[in-house]
Amino acid sequence: MLNDERTDPPDAPDERETLNGFLDFLRATAVFKAQGLSDADAARQVLPSLLTVSGLLRHLADVERWWFRAQLDGQTGIPTRWSGDDPDAEFRVTEQDSLADIITDYQAACAESREVAARYGLEDMCKADHSAGHSLRWVLVHMVEETGRHCGHLDIIRELLDGVTGE
Repeated sequence: MLNDERTDPPDAPDERETLNGFLDFLRATAVFKAQGLSDADAARQVLPSLLTVSGLLRHLADVERWWFRAQLDGQTGIPTRWSGDDPDAEFRVTEQDSLADIITDYQAACAESREVAARYGLEDMCKADHSAGHSLRWVLVHMVEETGRHCGHLDIIRELLDGVTGE
């Protein structure tokens, strides 16, 4: 049985607490879905695509940094594993990639995102030209959608890997 230490989103919060609560729950769910896997299993492809547990967590770390640090805060030089030459680079993992390190990096990216978001109001707009017209509210909603969608992928992959199911 997996150790579920996720915190449910608050029941009656304001809008910002609702958005942050659901996003944090989904962030924790992504990590929860990886719990107990070996590095080899986390890198194993069980679908006819590049999607793996490790690859999805690396993708989510890059997306966190891209939206909060680069787009919202306008920071430059924020690394992503994807590029124009290899748009799927973050999904290219091997059994030598440490799942523990990947989870640590993802959790660090989430903490960075929380720190950046705390400096802005929901109506504040992204500073990067690429995302002009998007507010913090939009970024939070998008990240709920993005992280939730990938948690669904993680559900399927985990069930195919070892039969573990659950919320």
